[in-house]
Amino acid sequence: MLTNKKRQYVPVNLQITWDNLSPLFKELEDRPIRSKEELEKWMLDRSELEAVLEEDFAWRYIRMTCDTTDETLLKNFQYFASEIEPKIAPISNSLNKKLIDSKYRENLDQEKYFTYLRSVKKALEIFRQENVALQTEIQLKQQKYQSITGNMEVEIIGQKYTLPQAASFLKDPDRIKRANVWRKITDRRLQDKVALQSLFSDLLKLRHQIAVNAGFENYRDYMFQAMGRFDYNPQDCYAFHAAIEKEVVPLLQERAKIRQERLKTDRLKPWDLEVDTTGKPALKPFDSGKELIDKTVQCFSKLDPYVGKCIETMRDNNLFDVESRKGKAPGGYNYPLAERGAPFIFMNAAGTFRDLTTMVHEGGHALHTFLSAHLELNDFKHLTSEIAELASMSMELISMDHWDLFFDNPDDLKRAKKEQLEDILKTLPWVAIVDQFQHWLYTNPDHTEKQRNQAWNQLFNQFGENFADWTGEEEAKAYLWQKQLHIYEVPFYYIEYGMAQLGAIAIWRNYKENREKGLKQYMEALKLGYTKTIPEIYETAGIEFNFSQAYVKELIDFTKQELEAIR
Repeated sequence: MLTNKKRQYVPVNLQITWDNLSPLFKELEDRPIRSKEELEKWMLDRSELEAVLEEDFAWRYIRMTCDTTDETLLKNFQYFASEIEPKIAPISNSLNKKLIDSKYRENLDQEKYFTYLRSVKKALEIFRQENVALQTEIQLKQQKYQSITGNMEVEIIGQKYTLPQAASFLKDPDRIKRANVWRKITDRRLQDKVALQSLFSDLLKLRHQIAVNAGFENYRDYMFQAMGRFDYNPQDCYAFHAAIEKEVVPLLQERAKIRQERLKTDRLKPWDLEVDTTGKPALKPFDSGKELIDKTVQCFSKLDPYVGKCIETMRDNNLFDVESRKGKAPGGYNYPLAERGAPFIFMNAAGTFRDLTTMVHEGGHALHTFLSAHLELNDFKHLTSEIAELASMSMELISMDHWDLFFDNPDDLKRAKKEQLEDILKTLPWVAIVDQFQHWLYTNPDHTEKQRNQAWNQLFNQFGENFADWTGEEEAKAYLWQKQLHIYEVPFYYIEYGMAQLGAIAIWRNYKENREKGLKQYMEALKLGYTKTIPEIYETAGIEFNFSQAYVKELIDFTKQELEAIR
């Protein structure tokens, strides 16, 4: 069984209430620091306290998302969000100030602490006391998205299914059945379009006020600072969007035309995008959540024994909830447990191929958690998304060598690999749409709900409309953005998927050229956590942090060649 790292500062059985936490924070605030060694000990004690709190919050969040209908679990989450976090925020700012103001800070190893101290300075710059209450309100409001979407169900052939479960029917060779299911899913989403539109309007207003309070013109510019985006700016994002439009969209338009011809239809509709073009039934890589986990252990073990051991350890310690059910929050995630040094994987599996890719994606995040668990400070493990998603998206590709564990039929294995590479290509335009949409939302904070949908439509059209004909489905198209959890819960966390996708292709290319070296470089990069800059971590992985048009073209051409090589 996994055991938490032995505590040196926080009492072992501390109950997480403010009355119990307050003396610890007060001691850190008041403690005299008379040497570099005492400063580093103070940093370690603070780190331990933060790890304890992060793990406590993690379990509250995990349990709530596993059952959004349980009021007690919701209240436990809300207690932390409303009674603990708002009190920590100003003290954390005070502790940051104490660190930066310490005369012994200059005696610290500047290379070792560079990224940490840079982040602390930035946090000090943008902190505003008046934003604490607003951030609490936002966190509580965001949870409503899960409550709304987690209860969505549709009835198909007399049986009720969650939306992730129902989506598996979109691979049915019968086009009429697919269209019927697609409309049921869409109609169910649209039932809550007004509530979801209103919820986002509330979040937009609160987020804009936070930005204004912190001295920013808009929330986009605030978030680029708050997320520690030191290595690129909004203009770089727009350039990346343009590169995707020029290098990826035409290729996907070509592939959509081939799909249309193979399906023998005059127009590709939204319900035609997932079905196999040869008329074969949907891929079925597993039958149960247990089988998915067990096969992932085997797959990762063949890649590397240590990698497999990580997933095995999670399985043996019940750190999974993978099967879709009513009342469960949507989506999937890997949540690191700060004290334990292991994560929890949550997803909504329904027996589909997409569930397999979700599992290996989250498994890449899990490996990252294990490999960086040794780092001294908790903040060294606070990964930027550009680093975190590199771990997960690379694992989707390098694990393909051992997908025969999920597909004993060679033809099914080839289909799976083709679908994976096609999904990679399709991911990039969607990333560009979602990211550019958020740039528009927050730099035009006074927009109307009608203008919001119009802006979405314009971008969706620009990047190929998912390469389908939406005639007659205009309402569904206008509200399609509401299915993207990130827009509601983690704003601006999306462009990283595109950046990391390029990085993952480059890691996979290295791995194919030299498996041992490629895997070693990948794992060495993950061990760094966030102790180096993003470009330095990418360099350790043997790749570039680069999203220029030339680099996009180079990696997309490689992906296209690999796709065409699968016979």
